[in-house]
Amino acid sequence: MTTRMPVLFLGHGSPMNAIEDNAWRRGWADIATALPRPEAVLCVSAHWETSGAAAVSAAANPATIHDFGGFPQALFDVQYAVPGDPALAARVAALLAPDAVVQHPTRGLDHGAWSVLLPMYPDADVPVVQLSLDRSKPDAWHYAAGRRLAALRDEGVLIVASGDIVHNLRDVNFRNGATPDWAPRFNETAKRLIETGDHGPLIDWEALGPDARAAINSAEHYLPLLYALGAATPGEPVSFFNDAVFAGISMTSIRIG
Repeated sequence: MTTRMPVLFLGHGSPMNAIEDNAWRRGWADIATALPRPEAVLCVSAHWETSGAAAVSAAANPATIHDFGGFPQALFDVQYAVPGDPALAARVAALLAPDAVVQHPTRGLDHGAWSVLLPMYPDADVPVVQLSLDRSKPDAWHYAAGRRLAALRDEGVLIVASGDIVHNLRDVNFRNGATPDWAPRFNETAKRLIETGDHGPLIDWEALGPDARAAINSAEHYLPLLYALGAATPGEPVSFFNDAVFAGISMTSIRIG
């Protein structure tokens, strides 16, 4: 019998975390050793947005996408030559039906995926499929999509949502490096709601007030969290790691199950 897989939400922060020896990278590596080995990974990343339909990567050998600028050449040299899984891509599309899902034949893995998976599975031997964020859908749809995808947990698939609970670099003063008060406040609010299984306010996050609106901002880094929460079963154990907030970023990561 296949072991039911946990669900992860990973605060990914800077892509440099993929190659630097730091606490975040070590946290991702450690969590992988504590999990059952997956048959494959489905990753929902902040860095693939579509509109009008979700899309899923169906390439047999997805490329490593370096979707950033201004970093050292060593980061651009990273190649995460992991296999894809076209059959899993088709399964994802089937689970999300009747909503349309485009099976993208050439889409690679963006840094929201490979920067966290490289430390977790450095041998690049676990197949990876990525699902986009359809930004034309309401927030509740993304949570419901997580619920529909939860069946994959019983099929040996590790669902990895990659973003940041707090992500707002526009309203941070980098000259003094200060962390604005709203960043840790909202992070703690989100953690409390996650611990108690009270997901409704996290779906309707704008109603949580100015801290939420500052912390979530453009929401692409927050939406992956809703997939992880949607894929959870009520009453499952929840634990946090890499739990820190600095400037306008939360590295807080979550294991569910």
